[in-house]
Order: sequence, then C-alpha cells, then structure tokens
Amino acid sequence: MKQLFLVLSFIVVTQTAYSQNLFSVNYQNQADIKVFVVDYANQADLKVFKVNYSNRAQGNKGLWFFSDYSNQADAKVFFVDYVNQADLKIFFVDYQNQGGWVNKTKIYMLE
Repeated sequence: MKQLFLVLSFIVVTQTAYSQNLFSVNYQNQADIKVFVVDYANQADLKVFKVNYSNRAQGNKGLWFFSDYSNQADAKVFFVDYVNQADLKIFFVDYQNQGGWVNKTKIYMLE
C-alpha cells in the first residue's frame, strides 16, 4: 500500500511540475518571465494556445491557462512593450495543435 501511494504521488508531482498555469502581473518586477507577443509565428520562441480550463494546460507544450489569482499560477508573466525587453517571444495561435516550442533552447524557462 505504501508503494502504491509513493508511485501515485510521484505521478501527480511530475504531471503538475510542467503545468502552464500563468498569471499576468501588472509590474515587471513581479514577473518570473517577461514576454513579448510577436506579429508572426516565425518570429516566436513559443507558439501559445490559450485553453479555457486549467486541467488542459498540462505539459510544457504551449498550452497556457491564465489563472485569476497569482497563488494558483506556476509562473507570473509580464507582457513587455518592446522585443528587446523580453525573455520569451510568443505568438498566439488559433488551434491547439499549432502550439509548441519553436526555439527549444528556451524551454527551461517554463519548467
């Protein structure tokens, strides 16, 4: 029974470790990641699809859920006005299957 509990605990922790629940902050100094939204998909490090429910934002695959409260978020993001201020460049896509990493060298930012 103890082994089963440990295995289930490990599965739960690993599934939520890469969750993409984010909170948009109002000030740059509150953010974990500074983000700039580019105009074209080929300019982005990450193509993002916004999901409607937090349980759909599992994995580090560009599926983002914006939570209403900062304590529910895995990371806090601030949307900057200029590309040179950003840690990560994103492009919002229309369909879930279009989301994902373009520049995999920056994947560590959301792990």
